[in-house]
Amino acid sequence: MNTLFDKIWDSHVVQIVDDGPQQLFIDRLYCHEVTSPQAFAGLRARGLKCFRPERIYCMPDHNTPTHDQDKPIEDPVSRNQVDTLEKNAHEFGLEYYGMMNKNNGIIHVVGPEKGLTLPGMTIVCGDSHTSTHGAMGAVAFGIGTSEVEMVLASQCILQQKPKSMRITVNGSLGRGVTAKDVALYLMSKISTSGATGYFVEYAGEVVRNLTMEGRLTLCNLSIEMGARGGMIAPDETTFNYLKGRPHAPQGEEWDKAVAYWKTLKSEDDAEFDKELEFDGADIQPMITYGTNPGMGIPVTADIPAAVTETDRKALDYMGFKEGESMKGKPVDYVFLGACTNGRIEDFRAFASIVKGRHKADGVTAWLVPGSWNVDRQIREEGLDLILAEAGFEIRQPGCSACLAMNDDKIPAGKYSVSTSNRNFEGRQGPGSRTMLASPLTAAAAAVTGVVTDPRELL
Repeated sequence: MNTLFDKIWDSHVVQIVDDGPQQLFIDRLYCHEVTSPQAFAGLRARGLKCFRPERIYCMPDHNTPTHDQDKPIEDPVSRNQVDTLEKNAHEFGLEYYGMMNKNNGIIHVVGPEKGLTLPGMTIVCGDSHTSTHGAMGAVAFGIGTSEVEMVLASQCILQQKPKSMRITVNGSLGRGVTAKDVALYLMSKISTSGATGYFVEYAGEVVRNLTMEGRLTLCNLSIEMGARGGMIAPDETTFNYLKGRPHAPQGEEWDKAVAYWKTLKSEDDAEFDKELEFDGADIQPMITYGTNPGMGIPVTADIPAAVTETDRKALDYMGFKEGESMKGKPVDYVFLGACTNGRIEDFRAFASIVKGRHKADGVTAWLVPGSWNVDRQIREEGLDLILAEAGFEIRQPGCSACLAMNDDKIPAGKYSVSTSNRNFEGRQGPGSRTMLASPLTAAAAAVTGVVTDPRELL
């Protein structure tokens, strides 16, 4: 009767505290520069070392500039955070992938592509979008700084076990509809708090037919529904993606691992605390019109009436009015990237729309690979030439304009169509106005200068 989540979680429980949390063993800790400094300082103050250093990987991503990475970082705050992570990693004997290292990139892109993220693992990082790794059939979730210190010191964490939810999306997706649209659609239906307190397993034909990159996008956005994490049972798509990756098992170990991974699925009679079902045929290319990711509508729809004071505030901030069409709204910036949509498949999708067209006048476009490996793939496949011919430039890897922690900030009052995960007030820069969308919809906006249905350009 066990769910996939139960199987992985329960097999990692070291101890259950009476009337309290469970002590959970952690297979992999990812560390970036934002949430780790105080954790390392805590170890230092207590005279402790890292308990399992071989299970910890460090890399900067939030504060890294996406240009001139071979030069010192200009912003003193960003430079200090990145330098501090490097010093901490070396002092505590941890694997560190710094800027310009071929293994560097956004930590949630690098983990899966290096085979550091594997089915059946428990994975944590001081970052909410750690849920991304659940796409590989892992229990992955974000933790706070004090919890990062706990894992550094003991390779364990104290956690209350979340409830379980299954979201099933059956049928098939229409032309021009992507995993990003599925996630935005689900949020529009259940809200940004609809999965609070739950760990979500995604199932159904639509989910099974997603590529690995699509699954990573869907699980990444679980957090925006309020979930503790999201996951998908590993299958042939997972195994084919992982085979031959640097840290994946090899030879006989690979065969043993796959045999175990095949057992990682919810039983037919598994009981979830909550079940939701949706039909893939109902999903269209989506875009947000407000200031949280749940305020999404089909790109062809009109802006709905404001029901609450929060809705009214959101429309005021965005400069939108109820009843207006989203199609044709002017766009100043387009951002392709982030741990949501910075993978090779996302660049292929973007290039498929802009090929033979040209970037619209007045649009600033930031195309940011999620890792140096993605950058290499872009060039190997000749996508850089297609993009350059259309007037686009590829920047260097990093979190970039997903959040205003580096140079890539959207100016106040400007409109951005972004493939990232959050559209909160000021998320992409003070006063910036963000519309979340898929790489296809972002590309359509980039070549037309306005919000456009990507299906018209496919």
